[in-house]
Amino acid sequence: MKYRREIDGLRALAVVPVILFHAGFKRFSGGFVGVDVFFVISGYLITSIILHDQHRDNFSILRFYERRARRILPALFLVMAVTCIFAYAWMLPDELKNFGQSILATTLFSNNILLAITTNYWSLASEFKPLLHTWTLGVEEQYYVLFPLLMIFGWKFFRKYMAIVLGVAALLSFAAANWGLFNKPEFNFYLLPTRAWEILIGALAAFYMIGKKSTNSKFFWSELLGGIGFCLIVASVFIIGRSHTPDGLFYPTAPTLGAVLIILFSTEDTVVGRILGWGPMVGVGLISYSLYLWHQPLFSMARVYSKEPPGIAIYSVLLVLTFILAYVTWRYIETPFRNREKVGRTAIFSFALVLSVAFVSIGVYLNRNYGIVSRIYDPSKVTAADLDKRIYNERVFQKKKDSFPSDGKLKLLVIGNSFGRDFVNMTTETFDVENVDIVYRDDFSECIAPFENKTAEKLYDAADVIVFASGDATESCVADNIRFTHERNKDLFYIGTKSFGYNENWIMRLQPGDRANQWNRVLSDSLELDAKESQIVPVDNYISLMKPTVRNGYIPITDADGRLLSIDRAHITKYGAMFFGQKVLLGSRYGEIMKQRGGSTAYSVTPPPESHKG
Repeated sequence: MKYRREIDGLRALAVVPVILFHAGFKRFSGGFVGVDVFFVISGYLITSIILHDQHRDNFSILRFYERRARRILPALFLVMAVTCIFAYAWMLPDELKNFGQSILATTLFSNNILLAITTNYWSLASEFKPLLHTWTLGVEEQYYVLFPLLMIFGWKFFRKYMAIVLGVAALLSFAAANWGLFNKPEFNFYLLPTRAWEILIGALAAFYMIGKKSTNSKFFWSELLGGIGFCLIVASVFIIGRSHTPDGLFYPTAPTLGAVLIILFSTEDTVVGRILGWGPMVGVGLISYSLYLWHQPLFSMARVYSKEPPGIAIYSVLLVLTFILAYVTWRYIETPFRNREKVGRTAIFSFALVLSVAFVSIGVYLNRNYGIVSRIYDPSKVTAADLDKRIYNERVFQKKKDSFPSDGKLKLLVIGNSFGRDFVNMTTETFDVENVDIVYRDDFSECIAPFENKTAEKLYDAADVIVFASGDATESCVADNIRFTHERNKDLFYIGTKSFGYNENWIMRLQPGDRANQWNRVLSDSLELDAKESQIVPVDNYISLMKPTVRNGYIPITDADGRLLSIDRAHITKYGAMFFGQKVLLGSRYGEIMKQRGGSTAYSVTPPPESHKG
């Protein structure tokens, strides 16, 4: 294949906006579209290589996968290995468990599938995922498992119609993506069937270019269409952004179309070709793969390390470091491994096998052992089950029942989402509930009347105490709910929101003796929500989790024994349930009702200092 400098420049045009977008530069709010451009470039280059080999009757699928291994794995494994070291040292168990899943999925080129099926309520915030960006490698490598086989089969049986077949496949993928955008957005974003159309457009460009007799014909149209393509990509980066509401696939289509127009019509003789072929642009394009690999782990681990969100100054330093590491990786890892004289076929496949097994083993171990709790706590005193937000929180589903027993006990009905389950845990860890029947429901709205169904009517009628604990009261129902419970001599409470700041991973860096009574700055939107709730709900019916615990804008994140109150900055551990039960519930009117029926547990908490530490 003839080398085209403008393609490397196009790589630079794709990768730089992605990096600046992830660094939080607001002017690059649409920088994520660089991924769409990368897919087009990949489809074009790989298909061009296959077609050139097929025209010479020289295509080898073994050589194809060898090329992919040389191109992808050495730099990827280096970045993964370095990230593992810092993740082990800096990440709390929940984040390290999630990282282990990412290590496993990235090694198997399926991180896109992992992200699609775990993008839910419990998912770790994306900014704390060092390998989040490897989902694109998953899409590409899944595509290149199938594509060479299709090319071999098609070349033998329907050579003349291969472009038509790929065009139909692209249209079907585009239609699936348009449907998924509104119905399954998380699957639509990450999975191959709804991303393949972008790669296939690049493949179709390769079919066109290989049959094109001259790249310099109709120079005016080359200038015009190449210029339009360049403008589409630039406009996508600076104008589209995430602030716009998607109305179909216009947003990913614009940069995709822009990329293919540049590939088809921009040459070294056109204005766009000269811009993209400029030395610094080509240089960035050459190291673009390593740039892409390094930027997310650097940014993510900086966030993991920081108590507060890193500022522009930190990201600026990280940008420089990203370019330095990318150049070194390209020079001393990528380039040598792509040289068959220095690294033979047996060596590259052996390297890939050994390190793949190693990373899969690491990933499985971190996931199965909940991020190795023993790195921070004595496992005989603190267990994964007491920390894991899913295990501890979701055990409350055992109390999801359709009725109360007729046994004369106090009947407590708790309505809410995972915050409601947190409240149940606060209650059971704080009070002797032997004489209390607790029913939890996550499928009732926060409006008692009209009753949603017979089950709701039966539970509301039977309950002595009703608690709404989603952390965000439905204002239109508060007055009616209070009237309903007052007329029937029931007690009603609303539980406020809770939040444990930006990041807790910095606790890992403290010595065990220094982890007690540590504090984080509360996010402003959480304080605002608590203030709003306290205005909506009368004081006798509202229990704020923030007011009794927040001091000067800071909230405790560990108890007197250094145990984490929350593992994910939103939901509480067993020790968080104990802490808030003692600090908040015991002194409330709700606590008085519970103590009348059973009393409190023996657990006590050393009061936190008046001023936050560290």
